[in-house]
Amino acid sequence: MQIYLPIAEMSVNIFLILGMGGGIGFLSGLFGVGGGFLMTPLLIFIGIPPAIAVATEANQIVASSVSGVLAHWKRGNVDIKMGVLLLTGGIIGSTFGVWLFTFLKSLGQIDLVIKLSYVIFLGIIGFLMLIESINSMRASKSKIRKKAHTHNWLHGLPFKMRFRKSRLYISAILPIAIGIFVGILSAIMGVGGGFVMVPAMIYLLGMPTAVVVGTSLFQIIFVTANVTILQSVSNYSVDIVLALLLLIGGVIGAQFGARFGGRMQGEQLRGLLALMVIGVCLKLTYDLIVTPLDPFSFGVGGH
Repeated sequence: MQIYLPIAEMSVNIFLILGMGGGIGFLSGLFGVGGGFLMTPLLIFIGIPPAIAVATEANQIVASSVSGVLAHWKRGNVDIKMGVLLLTGGIIGSTFGVWLFTFLKSLGQIDLVIKLSYVIFLGIIGFLMLIESINSMRASKSKIRKKAHTHNWLHGLPFKMRFRKSRLYISAILPIAIGIFVGILSAIMGVGGGFVMVPAMIYLLGMPTAVVVGTSLFQIIFVTANVTILQSVSNYSVDIVLALLLLIGGVIGAQFGARFGGRMQGEQLRGLLALMVIGVCLKLTYDLIVTPLDPFSFGVGGH
């Protein structure tokens, strides 16, 4: 069954989009990520213009993240105080990011920048997470207890605050800076930023994995909502029909993901996430390198 997307100016299979939304929603609840790092490339793979995919996916992430947060909230796994600081930085970063997105679009370089950003960030983070998860699983098997993070000069920064839920006493500058960086990625790449946020919260801030997932989703909700509004006003690139289909699938999938995630260990979750990140990175790299069948098709259609 085909449905026409007015902003993307193309027809897609409605069940394919619903299935993609459900699958990414499941991952959102499972890993504590918005899922945009997978969904945006998938939308590009099926022919959605990158600029439309980025702006529309930010809208879908809002819904799946809300659904995921509600599931984790019931378990008491959301650090509101930490989430507010991450959110403050995220709003600043995402606002600047949308301005940068608009500027790059005016230069006609936004599609290339989006794909290169995915290749670079997914490649680096995916391999780092995979190596860490393998080392953690080896350590757990040999019954060697290893701290999730080590103290360094970052923990000596001023403006320290106590986060009781996360059992931390660290500078407020750290979560705000992480939020700003993730906010910029959210605007440029159409992601919630969870694939950066989750490792940063675990290894830089030292938060417990159980609290990280819910807190990450809490921050993602408001940052991606800000991106969606600004993209709609500035670039008119949010396809509401596509967003609605992804939203329906995402909300349902996130509930199942949150339930399933509670049955797996943190090392296993990080390892699976790393493998998926690397897989998407390799596919995007291949698409950028391989010679297209029609070398004169780039840039056609004004997208």
